[in-house]
Amino acid sequence: MDVRSESLGQARIDREKGSLQVIQRTRLQVWFIRVCSSIVIWTCLVQLVAVGELWHPRLLTGLSSRKNGVSTLSIRVEDVVPAPPVIVSARNYTSNGFLKVSCNGGLNQMRAAICDMVTVARLLNLTLIIPELDKKSFWADPSNFDDIFNVRHFIDSLRDEVRIIKRLPKRFGRKLGYQTLEMPPVSWSKEKYYLEQILPLYAKHKVIHFNRTDARLANNGLPLDLQRLRCRVNFQALKFTPEIEALGHKLIRILQKNGTFLVLHLRYEMDMLAFSGCTHGCTEEEAEELKRLRYAFPWWREKEIVSEVKRSEGLCPLTPEETALILKALGFGKDTQIYIASGEIYGSERRLAALKTAFPRIVKKEMLLDPEDLRQFQNHSSQMAALDFIVSVASNTFVPTYDGNMARVVEGHRRYLGFKKTIQLDRKRLVELLDLHHNGTLSWNEFSIAVRLAHESRMGQPARRRVLIDKPKEEDYFYANPQECLCEGTNCDDLLGPLNSTVAT
Repeated sequence: MDVRSESLGQARIDREKGSLQVIQRTRLQVWFIRVCSSIVIWTCLVQLVAVGELWHPRLLTGLSSRKNGVSTLSIRVEDVVPAPPVIVSARNYTSNGFLKVSCNGGLNQMRAAICDMVTVARLLNLTLIIPELDKKSFWADPSNFDDIFNVRHFIDSLRDEVRIIKRLPKRFGRKLGYQTLEMPPVSWSKEKYYLEQILPLYAKHKVIHFNRTDARLANNGLPLDLQRLRCRVNFQALKFTPEIEALGHKLIRILQKNGTFLVLHLRYEMDMLAFSGCTHGCTEEEAEELKRLRYAFPWWREKEIVSEVKRSEGLCPLTPEETALILKALGFGKDTQIYIASGEIYGSERRLAALKTAFPRIVKKEMLLDPEDLRQFQNHSSQMAALDFIVSVASNTFVPTYDGNMARVVEGHRRYLGFKKTIQLDRKRLVELLDLHHNGTLSWNEFSIAVRLAHESRMGQPARRRVLIDKPKEEDYFYANPQECLCEGTNCDDLLGPLNSTVAT
């Protein structure tokens, strides 16, 4: 009996031990499954965030901005999340070295320079470092490349053409004693210059820094593939950040809600007037102030300027008062919705009075948006200019009062989008007509008819670029009319017409 009881007790103990082992094994399996599930879930989340960053690197930054006391934009998904990009295969090539570039000028001058520098890097089989933007010019904008442009998209969308990296490898840093060759390339150069003069320098210098990039590539005479690469960078690779894109589209929606709209690029700002020497309509005190500003910048070579001579040559921006008359003569009425794309107008409200009287429906971004929307862009002139750029490209009609970099680059974008109406004002002819009207020689009807006749063929229609042999600075700008990118194949005659007298000597 004792032996049997002992055997039964031992069996019970064994069963209990077995049950405990099963329970422990089950708990261990459950724990293991939970850990694995967590790892899988987090891996998926990381991948989703990575894909989101690939499309729009700053899409998620707004989530934390309220914690830091900064209000977020009201961003619609369709405004910032386009169709997923096609990931192109990286081009396989042996890099001849690294190209650093420091862009100079305002937003659109730098934009064109970036397109040129990508093209140069592709031509010479170089690795391009993300360009540095101008922080020392009149505007003193501290913005970096990634404050204005979508860096991830820029790199990925061009990977089948050129390798682009965010920073120079440490082995080429100054701390290790490496001396980068710094130089400005020759202006308006063709591929021969870069192949014969610049490429050989890479045998000795693995890094070259172009410290000026404005107009360093010719408008004309380049191979078709290089011209089209310039367009690809401009129209496809250079996208603004999601924040800028979202606010730009918000402005467009507000304007479109009130009907069609005209964008007036009123280039009547202090820097423009000071450096051009154009003081027509200014007081003596204002003219003296502008002259002092011009002398304050040693890099600006032209100091003594006769304003009326420049105006008669068509080299001055139209004044707000002149602009009001020209828009009326072109047939725009008091009900026209006009968005002014510019910085602060010199002379402020006093100089805008005549324009606002003629066109009461004048607005600016500061009037259409909540101050909180603009707060993060204030004191960043290039980011503010990017907002105006987006609205200008989308407008029903675009009218620049001066053919500066923004006017020309916007014109090119509008041509690319189907030759949208852009009125290219003939300032030299308009100054003559304005003076004749003011002195009573031309009646209003005669003046209006003359203005319209002068601009019948200046509405952004298809046309060939004007080529001036040995005068590249005076010929038509590539980015205002990238004709090689506006038609299929290699022959644009059907669209632009046969070659004509646009080629001059």
